Amino acid sequence: MGFQRSISSSSALKWLGFVTAVWVQAISGNNYTFSNYSGALKSLMNLNQLELNNLSVAKDVGKAFGILAGLASDRLPTPVILLIGCFEGLLGYGVQWLVVSRTIQPIPYWQMCIFLCMGGNSTTWMNTAVLVTCIRNFRRNRGPVSGILKGYVGLSTAIFTDLCTALFSNDPASFLVLLAVIPFAVCLTAVFFLREIPPASSAAEENEETRYFTIFNIVAVVVAVYLQSYDIIGIKTGVFSVAFASILLFLLASPIAIPFHSFIKSLNHGEQDDLEGRIQEPLLRSEIAAAEREVVVVAAVAAEQEEKKKKPVLGEDHTIMEAVLTVDFWVLFVSFLCGVGTGLAVMNNMGQIGLALGYTNVSIFVSMTSIWGFFGRILSGTLSEYFLKKAGTPRPLWNAASQILMAVGYILMALAVPNSLYIGSMVVGVCYGVRLAITVPTASELFGLKYYGLIYNILVLNLPLGSFLFSGLLAGFLYDAEATPTPGGGNTCVGAHCYRLIFIVMALASVIGVGLDLVLAYRTKEIYAKIHASKKSKKSGGSLS
Repeated sequence: MGFQRSISSSSALKWLGFVTAVWVQAISGNNYTFSNYSGALKSLMNLNQLELNNLSVAKDVGKAFGILAGLASDRLPTPVILLIGCFEGLLGYGVQWLVVSRTIQPIPYWQMCIFLCMGGNSTTWMNTAVLVTCIRNFRRNRGPVSGILKGYVGLSTAIFTDLCTALFSNDPASFLVLLAVIPFAVCLTAVFFLREIPPASSAAEENEETRYFTIFNIVAVVVAVYLQSYDIIGIKTGVFSVAFASILLFLLASPIAIPFHSFIKSLNHGEQDDLEGRIQEPLLRSEIAAAEREVVVVAAVAAEQEEKKKKPVLGEDHTIMEAVLTVDFWVLFVSFLCGVGTGLAVMNNMGQIGLALGYTNVSIFVSMTSIWGFFGRILSGTLSEYFLKKAGTPRPLWNAASQILMAVGYILMALAVPNSLYIGSMVVGVCYGVRLAITVPTASELFGLKYYGLIYNILVLNLPLGSFLFSGLLAGFLYDAEATPTPGGGNTCVGAHCYRLIFIVMALASVIGVGLDLVLAYRTKEIYAKIHASKKSKKSGGSLS
């Protein structure tokens, strides 16, 4: 009885932890919301576009220090990592609020860079705590886990934007209050529930995970459609706005029903399964131990024992030095740069892009990029897992497909065809989401889980690097070259020519990314074939038992 109940309670606790992880991710995309208040910073501090873009780079440079979170993930418990992130975010975004609300005088430029950097770095602690813990807890369903969690990161920008629009009429100062306070409160909640729990050890548990993940996906899609509907309807005042915010909060809270269902289900089946649980206890323990030793299933089918004394092969645990000395790591790294670097440039400059093309309200484009980024993340995570189990399709092929679509989107925006910004917002959002959701499980499958926290944060260095190259340098210099000075400092540019050359260069970078993704898919096709065979054999074994 004791063993059965401990398994049941741990299962419910694991799902409760995943729900709080979803909540953390739903508020940790604040790093993508810069366009919502960048105009206020530009006017208050009298900045030109290059200076404003360098502020956005400072925000993304905070992610470079995510290496610290990666190192800490192997040494500190998950609650401590979450606490570091929430307090740092409270300080970083809190000071920005003080400036934008005119509570204090604008601080020196270099100091503002530091606080933006702190705000950006805070999310790396949150993301590392959530991703590392959940990937380990649900290691047999890495695709859906990555898709759901990264999907909610994508939605978080729309959640913040639409809540601020509904409750505060899109006021930049109020928006920054939300960015400072809400992540702090949510992370404090997750501190009590997010823990590493032994992963699924039987086919029945894996099937249960699949069913629950389907529910998470459905809820997430409902939230995304609800947010998009609010943007389209356009009624954003009075009782309607309060009702919208209330329903949104209810939808975000609704997944809490899953751990309660898991716990009640375990109580109902606890008595009848007690005898079977005692008989099979040694087997269960051996399976759990095997799952703990398993990094990727490929290692389990390796036939040559003498290889263990040599350097690890793809699919086995790699230290960070062993990983960075492989060709595959750098192919993944540079292709990731081509995708997320160009995508970040669009998101950081969405406010100025919209104004250049004649739109007075750009918040809808920020929200659309977020919502369609969600669809890219959640669909790619689920579909890549399905086709991996069904046909052994290498995950990098999904990245290649997204890069092709992204290149087309940049060309459309460069040509400034009618409604190109609406189309571009959707395309960039989807493709950026695919890139993030696919790279997370790919890295763990190629280089193992033991040092995954650090390896993940090395890959995330592409965010500040891409922001610097494509947003800080490329977009900043080329925009300023086309812009005209304004009285009192700063500059402005109106017309399709402002960003045309920028979009063309980013389309070329996307084409390079396609080539690299195809190379990585070819180099890893054997390991994904073995993963496919192992998943298929385990499923067959589970059905026979």
